[in-house]
Amino acid sequence: MRVNTILITLCLLWHTPPMLAQRISPQHLPQLAGINDSLGKLGGQILDDILPLNRLRADSQFTRTLVRGLRLPFSYYYPFDSVQTAPILYPADSSFRIMTWHYTLNESDYRQRGVIQMNTPDGSLKIFPLFDYSEVTDIPEDSIRTPQNWIGAVYYKLIEKSAASGKIYTLIGYDENNGITTRKWIDILRFSANGEPQFGGGQFFKFPVDSLFGKTQQRYLMEYKKEGRAKLNYDPEEDLVVMDNLVSETNEPDKKFTLVPGGDYEGLRWTNGQWTHVAKLVNQNLGDGNAPQPELIFDSNGIANQDMLNAQSAKNMKEKPKDKPAAKGSKKLPKGSGL
Repeated sequence: MRVNTILITLCLLWHTPPMLAQRISPQHLPQLAGINDSLGKLGGQILDDILPLNRLRADSQFTRTLVRGLRLPFSYYYPFDSVQTAPILYPADSSFRIMTWHYTLNESDYRQRGVIQMNTPDGSLKIFPLFDYSEVTDIPEDSIRTPQNWIGAVYYKLIEKSAASGKIYTLIGYDENNGITTRKWIDILRFSANGEPQFGGGQFFKFPVDSLFGKTQQRYLMEYKKEGRAKLNYDPEEDLVVMDNLVSETNEPDKKFTLVPGGDYEGLRWTNGQWTHVAKLVNQNLGDGNAPQPELIFDSNGIANQDMLNAQSAKNMKEKPKDKPAAKGSKKLPKGSGL
């Protein structure tokens, strides 16, 4: 039994993000492992069960099971890596982690859930449950929010930055929204002097005066056609948020369900404490003369690559005779042409 506990501890250390020293008591590891497995199964049921009532029950059970696990001392260090349907994000300073997920009421009605867990020095429980108020909010972009009236999203990227007012955490996430559009969000997370989380911060976005990003907006919204597959993500190498430039298929940009990627990219770059808009990013295309070239048997001076020449000769000897060529003047259509 002791050997198994040691193995579990080693596995846990391997999967836990590089934060502080591991402090979970060995006596709690089997309990956390069981909770982890249960969360993984419930997460799959939340998304995949065909009955809405079963999905709701699974979500309720998922929440209760998660809280039971979080109550254990130093649970912050347990990765809960069986939960593939609920991303867990950590900032570089390891001061907290945020976990978000969603469930489906029907094909056009979705709800988000979430929790922020603080990394407390003594391992005690300090969490902030997130309650999605998107459905009862007419203009979700235009207000500072608390965990009690959060604009829901399933976050897949967290970026830590510094500003004059302190640390700023940028969250990028998606929201299935409804049956005709999908939303993606860039939101700002800050903590007050007494440690309370706050969502939103329009002063951390810098767009042109005539842009669609209004003065009262506290978070960035990208909404587009359900099948649009628009890109919104962070490139750490370039330190740049990259997003598709959306265009309307019907020349009606006010109708969000007509918006699709237009082939160009715009972005946001952190400059002087703000995400500053970059109107157009240069596409990384091959350009003239940069297309990939086949490996040649003879170089430009007519000198043979002997290894390639031998390999090609052997290949030719093994090949079977091909079909007779088409008659002169006829055209052999490519396979799959449909003609």
